[in-house]
Amino acid sequence: MGKMAVADKLGVYVSVPFCRAKCSFCNFASGVGGEEAIERYVTTLCAEIVRVSETAERLGAELPRAVDTVYFGGGTPSLLEPEQMQRIFAALRAGFEIERGAEITLEAAPGQIADGVLEQAMRLGVNRVSLGVQSFVDRECTAVGRLHTGAECAREIRRLRERGVRDVGADLIAGLPYQTRESWRESLETAAELAAKAALTHLSVYLLEIDEDSRLGREVLGGGARIHAPAVASEELAAELYETACEFLPDASFAQYEISNFAVEGFQSRHNRKYWERKPYVGVGLDAHSMLERVSGAVRFANADELSVYDGSGPGSVTQVGEREAFEESVFLGLRLCEGIDSALLDAETVEDLVDEELMWVGGGKAGLTMRGRVVSNEIFGELLGVRC
Repeated sequence: MGKMAVADKLGVYVSVPFCRAKCSFCNFASGVGGEEAIERYVTTLCAEIVRVSETAERLGAELPRAVDTVYFGGGTPSLLEPEQMQRIFAALRAGFEIERGAEITLEAAPGQIADGVLEQAMRLGVNRVSLGVQSFVDRECTAVGRLHTGAECAREIRRLRERGVRDVGADLIAGLPYQTRESWRESLETAAELAAKAALTHLSVYLLEIDEDSRLGREVLGGGARIHAPAVASEELAAELYETACEFLPDASFAQYEISNFAVEGFQSRHNRKYWERKPYVGVGLDAHSMLERVSGAVRFANADELSVYDGSGPGSVTQVGEREAFEESVFLGLRLCEGIDSALLDAETVEDLVDEELMWVGGGKAGLTMRGRVVSNEIFGELLGVRC
């Protein structure tokens, strides 16, 4: 059932929900904040970090002290001042034992990580930077409110590697306004060129989400014409672009290891694997989520998702994870990984039908999704979870 082992080391996610400008497709709990707002937030965040052990104890959860991954996400955490970053790290090191060689990731927007911030981050242990590129094509970047060009993104990736950042990753989105098969190929080829020069080591490829939680999503769903909504790629084209990436990237040194993630050998995201493998992790800050083991089962909890409500006092919602929930999580999280899961967990007849439809594969005691299956993964998860062996 994917039960966590007591010896599992902890991952810590630190939410920094501020951006220089909010992209039209963004559906995260983030926004544009001034210096005073960011300073207040950092103070509250540090106070929450200090109280994490109390929160875990109150929920009856086991909190490993050894930490082997830390992930600063957002938002754009690189907008923090060096002194603010120092305070957050001091709080983390006071509350946890961050292991030597821990993977420590900082999300950043291209062109928005100043020399002083980068130097301080690396002194504090940051060894991985994930850049929100989204596209290497200028028109597509501009259409969704990105503040960089494709050339600036490539220069930033090279700069980070030259400065000594071991692992530099980037995000791409399939389905952006004005995106075509040709322009998508341009972004993929740029990523491949950067990998060939040992500059880019990790790539995440996401389908554009159309939902009511983003300005662009609301405009598309409402049939509006603002913020380039009519130019958004169709679902069919977006799916085709994703499949193109799955076919192209392995030949460019990016092996696919998860539905949305590709890495040069030795550079998979250790932190993100914790989510898919149901390892313990704690999230601190706005809209941060956590999962910890209990004597019986596990518990998931989450902080407030509105800045005006978040006060660092503890989770706003708590969900107990029992045997059935653990099984379901093991299936829909584990099957995101290309290596698949134990086939004995699944109903054999259902899997056989999906294999006949070329949506799943079975072999060596494992079952997983094919490339076609990854495109419709949510539907497959529904079928698999409808029957438990």
